[in-house]
Amino acid sequence: MSTTTTTERTDLPGADELRQRAERAAQACGLDLSAHAGDAAGRSPLTGSVVSSLAWSSAADVEAAVGRAHAAFPAFRDTPAPVRGNLVKRLGELLTQHKADLGELVSIEAGKITSEALGEVQEMIDICDYAVGLSRQLFGRTMTSERPGHRLMETWHPLGVVGVISAFNFPVAVWSWNTAVALVCGDPVVWKPSEQTPLCALAANALLQRALAESDLSPDLAHVVLGAGEVGQALVDDPRVALLSATGSTRMGREVGPRVAARFGRVLLELGGNNAAIVGPSADLDLTTRGIVFAAAGTAGQRCTTMRRVIAHRDVVDDVVERVGAAYRKLPVGNPLVEGTLVGPLVSKAAFEGFEAAIEQAKEAGGEVIAGGARVDVGGADAYYVEPTVIRMPQQSQVVCTETFAPILYVLDYADLDEAIALNNGVPQGLSSSIFTQDQAEAERFVAASGSDCGIVNVNIGTSGAEIGGAFGGEKETGGGRESGSDAWRAYMRRATNTINYSGELPLAQGVTFDV
Repeated sequence: MSTTTTTERTDLPGADELRQRAERAAQACGLDLSAHAGDAAGRSPLTGSVVSSLAWSSAADVEAAVGRAHAAFPAFRDTPAPVRGNLVKRLGELLTQHKADLGELVSIEAGKITSEALGEVQEMIDICDYAVGLSRQLFGRTMTSERPGHRLMETWHPLGVVGVISAFNFPVAVWSWNTAVALVCGDPVVWKPSEQTPLCALAANALLQRALAESDLSPDLAHVVLGAGEVGQALVDDPRVALLSATGSTRMGREVGPRVAARFGRVLLELGGNNAAIVGPSADLDLTTRGIVFAAAGTAGQRCTTMRRVIAHRDVVDDVVERVGAAYRKLPVGNPLVEGTLVGPLVSKAAFEGFEAAIEQAKEAGGEVIAGGARVDVGGADAYYVEPTVIRMPQQSQVVCTETFAPILYVLDYADLDEAIALNNGVPQGLSSSIFTQDQAEAERFVAASGSDCGIVNVNIGTSGAEIGGAFGGEKETGGGRESGSDAWRAYMRRATNTINYSGELPLAQGVTFDV
C-alpha cells in the first residue's frame, strides 16, 4: 500500500462508533431496525467495517410487495392529482426536517463527503417541490379535428406500479426522482436499492411511510425490497410492474431492457457515461480548471456524470494539464465526515482494482500519469482511498472509451472543433458533455444537432451537477431514459387520444364513406 503527498484526513471513527452513528441516523428518520434485522452485513466504504445487519428479501417477498402495490393502485389512481401532490409535499417537509440524518447515512454507506451528501438530500427536497407543482400541471393537448362538430384531445392517466432499481452512488436521490414524480402521477413504487446502501433506502422509505400515514393513504403505495440477484430479477420480470426504471451499468441495462421488453413492459434506463469537456483556445482557464476538478474528482469519480475526458485545444492543453495537475495534488483525500475533505473512498475493492487496471492499460497505450495514480493509506486494509489521477493520452484508445468508475481523467488534444466534437462523440456512451469557450459560435455549434450527441450538453460548466428542472438522461449506451424535470413525467403515465363527437352526424375521417 503506497502513501501519497495528497493531504490526508485519517481521523476516521472506529467500527463501533461508525455503526452507532449509522443506527442513530436511521432511527432518527423513523426506521425500526429490529423489524429488518438479519444476517446480511452492510459495510461502510469509510473503513470497510460492518454498519448494518439486515434481512435480505426473497423473490417471494418481491412478488408480495408488487401484489400489494398493485392492489393499492386503483384507489390511488382515482385520487385527485393535487391530493397526491400533498403527499409529496409532506415527504419534502420530512426530508427537510431530517436532512442531516439522511445525509449522514449517505456519507457512511456511499462514502460521499458531507456537502455532497447533504446536496443529494437537497436534491430530494427539490424534486418534491417540483412534483407538487407538477400535480396541477399534468397537461394534455387539444387538437383540431378535420371533422365538423368533433373535438380531438389527449388525456394522461396513471400507469401502474413503478419498479425502481438504483445504484450506490446516488443512494436516495435517484429514488426520489422516480418516486416523487410517480406518486403525483398516481403510481405506487417498489424500490430495490443497491445492496451497498440499504440503510439509506430503509430510512428514506420510513419517511415516506410517515407521510403516507399522515395523508391517510395506503402504506402499500411504497415498498423497499433488499438484496441482489433473484430480488432484482423478480422485479424486472413481474408483469404487474408497468414501468421499470433502472440505474446502473450498461451491462445491467443490456440484461434488464430485453427482459422487460419481452413482457411488453416499459423500461427507463439510466446507464453508463464517459463524459468529456472540450476546452477551446478562448476558454477562461481559471473557470475551466474549477469546473474540471469538481466534475472529475467529486464523489471520487463515482458519478455517472463524472468527467472522464478533457479534450483541450493544442494552444492551451499544456496550461490545462499543468493547472489541473496542480489542483489534483492539493485535493484532501480521506474521511468524508470531516469538514474540508474533498475526496472520499472508492466504494469497494472491485472499484479499486478497476482503478489500478485502467491506469496500467493507459500506460500501455502511451499515457503519461501527470498526477495521482496511487492508493492512499487511510482507513485500513479494507478501505480503498485513492489519489484522483490525471493521465495525458496520445490518442483516444480503448481504455479511454471504456467507463472506469473511479477518479481517472484522461487528457487529449485537438487541432480544430470538428476533431474535438468527433472525439467527444467517439465513445459508446452519450450522457453528459460540456465545452469551455468564450467563442459564441463554438458554443452554438456544440449544442446544435451537429455538435455533441449526449443527452446533457453544457457550456462553461462541467459535466456533473444537473438541476432537477431539466430532464436527466442520455443516448447510445446510456440507455435513452429521461428522469426528473421537463416532460419526463410522461414516462410514468399512459396517454389516451379522445375524439368527442357533438355534431349529431357521423362523418368518417379521411373522407371515407360507409353507409348502411
